[in-house]
Amino acid sequence: MNDCKFFGAGFTRRALLRSCSYLSVATWLAPGLARADPALPAATVPHPAPPRAPGQNRAPLAGQPFLPLPSGSIRPAGWLERQMRIQADGMGGRLDETWPDVGPNSGWLGGTGESWERGPYFVDGLLPLAWALDDPALKAKAQRFIDWTLDHPQPDGMFGPTSNDDWWPRMVMLKVLIQYHELTDDPRVIPLMRRYFAHQLKALPARPLKDWGRFRWQDELVAVLWLYNRTGDASLLQLAELLRAQGWNWQAEYADFPFKAKLSAEELGLDESKGGNSANGLSDRTLSAHGVNNAMGVKTSPLWSIVSGRATDRDAIKAELAVLDRYHGLPIGIFSADEHLAGTSPSQGIETCAIVEMMYSLELALAITGDAAIADRIERIAYNALPAAFTDDMWAHQYDQQPNQIKCSLAKGPWTTNGPEANLFGLEPHFGCCTANFHQGWPKLNASLWMATAGGGLAAMLYAPCTVSTVVGDVPLRIEQATDYPFRDTVSIALHPEREVAFPLVLRVPGWARSAKISINGAPAHAASSRGFVTIRRSWRAGDRVEASFDVATRRVETADGASTVEHGALLYVLPIEENWEKWRPRGLTADWQVYPASPWNVGLAPDASLHRTERAVSPTPFSRRSPAAVVTTSGQAVPEWIEAHGGYAEPPPRGLTGNGDQRPLTLIPYGAAKLRITAFPTLTV
Repeated sequence: MNDCKFFGAGFTRRALLRSCSYLSVATWLAPGLARADPALPAATVPHPAPPRAPGQNRAPLAGQPFLPLPSGSIRPAGWLERQMRIQADGMGGRLDETWPDVGPNSGWLGGTGESWERGPYFVDGLLPLAWALDDPALKAKAQRFIDWTLDHPQPDGMFGPTSNDDWWPRMVMLKVLIQYHELTDDPRVIPLMRRYFAHQLKALPARPLKDWGRFRWQDELVAVLWLYNRTGDASLLQLAELLRAQGWNWQAEYADFPFKAKLSAEELGLDESKGGNSANGLSDRTLSAHGVNNAMGVKTSPLWSIVSGRATDRDAIKAELAVLDRYHGLPIGIFSADEHLAGTSPSQGIETCAIVEMMYSLELALAITGDAAIADRIERIAYNALPAAFTDDMWAHQYDQQPNQIKCSLAKGPWTTNGPEANLFGLEPHFGCCTANFHQGWPKLNASLWMATAGGGLAAMLYAPCTVSTVVGDVPLRIEQATDYPFRDTVSIALHPEREVAFPLVLRVPGWARSAKISINGAPAHAASSRGFVTIRRSWRAGDRVEASFDVATRRVETADGASTVEHGALLYVLPIEENWEKWRPRGLTADWQVYPASPWNVGLAPDASLHRTERAVSPTPFSRRSPAAVVTTSGQAVPEWIEAHGGYAEPPPRGLTGNGDQRPLTLIPYGAAKLRITAFPTLTV
């Protein structure tokens, strides 16, 4: 996300330090540092809060059709629990042991190290990961950041390290404090937030939002509305209006969208030879074309609709997503932005920060709009782009990933504003924002699998194995959702209320399902269907079981650029390229890697090829190249006209080719399992 760097080919470390002069230089930790650092005080972790049902928005805020369950209500099971445990055993849980920016000298632990966004980013994923896995060691790590933040407020209401007064990193830490309060009911949280928002309301007129905070004001709006719902303090609505007045108008940008193609450094105002990259900061044009800012920005309209009550605000996200798809859409459900909006070529990349922030924005928007198509998009991103960004052990990640990724090397790449490390796998390739921020992806997806409904029921919004602990009316309820979705097309839901209770149970029907069969205790269910959801109204008893089976076809889909992709449900299936991994340099507990192709990649799908999908066992590493949970067999033909571009990436798939070569069998695997791959194939004609 490069929140604190100058962009472009002329980027240097000196430019980084100039742009980030308020950051301190941290000392590297020894690779073998123990997980519990003796220099830090022991953390006492509060007992978890009891299960509860969420409440509707307080007047005059508008209501919403779905309500996220309080943090901690949902725990992963099955393959999702294994994936999150991999994250905990990798950088997601141990980053502080090898990367000083979130280590014991962090400014967010009272030290003199990095004091801007990286500590809050790290805890924003570490906290929900620790509680979802009920991991005492991870909870203790997160608790130290929480305790320091809550126990060291400044007299005027400001909180956080005193070495900078930027509004932006505090927006991230506020999201952390919201989750923490829902998990523990810690009485320190709400008073700190009230003092801080009172301080900000007074200070913003003279010290307004700027730079990153100005384009990300909607992330603070989440916290402001959360606190208003708990206190009814009318001054918080004044603060919401002030944030909106000072923040970037994302809805207006999408209404008259200025970025209809890949942008050059000169067009972005970043050409140093023409005065770009100056010490005066980044222009509005540069920041509004920034990929992560856009990923954060798409939540703005639905969030603001809670304040305005206007349906036009709530529904604006549909048009906004359509604009991004039209001009910059990639097959993986998100737009290209490497680092800025970059067109529709499948060789362009997308930043890992943008992936996890887009997921979070859409998870909030799903609850506010009730639009089932948003859930489809979340799953497309989460089950393809998210796992593709990491090595199997989650000890290395990419800054940028490409749908058509034929090499991960120090070659220049197709980037306009990123450097040569952008698609390497490593500790902090190109820039460390994603290193700190990727952790929220899986935990927040887990937290959004189920939601409450405005009508007092519960809804299965996204599908993955999990358990839910909540309350319906005044009846405690446990739900066990067993499934290998997205690798399979069936879901089993067991309900265990403490006593019989009537409530509507809502199930989403994925948009790619041709039909759905729903049964209750083995008998067909009587369910009402509306706008991508089915609703079952009945009294539920302990042991009741709901089965859902979705009829999904494996199919070839033509992209807007005339290429072909293969999909089955949420998953894209890709041609894996044999991988030759070369360690470039050690990085403490991990390393940086280049990956080179060891098999041909320039292949098209045969025009008349059939698609046959075969299911296999889901392995301990769910998105595994070695043992994929499903494969698609088909046939293809070599396309010698399709060549590698100067810079080590695949040119866009050529058009208008006739399939007249020898056919050969192809085995396609899930996108997230292949680190080198072809996703968008040339469309061959007979």
